[in-house]
Amino acid sequence: MNTTVKSSTTTAFLVQAAVSFGLSLAACVIGIAYLPVGGWIRAFLGLAFLYAVTSTFTLAKCVRDRQETATLTGRVDQARLDKLLAEHDPFKVEA
Repeated sequence: MNTTVKSSTTTAFLVQAAVSFGLSLAACVIGIAYLPVGGWIRAFLGLAFLYAVTSTFTLAKCVRDRQETATLTGRVDQARLDKLLAEHDPFKVEA
């Protein structure tokens, strides 16, 4: 019988991802704030950056949802196969 190991992210990886995102966000915000251009250009760059950040979260959620759906479908198929194999009797003779 196969036992599947559920992979999960560690706390260290989660912290690293959060810190990395926070640092990159801060660096971009500081870079836009100190850019030697007018206020309208800064506002436009800030708006574009905000759009990029929100679309990144949306894309990550879609990828996660798609992976969860595939994993759930795989588990249901595996459960059906296990049930069929458990009910099958290879020595049963049909008369």
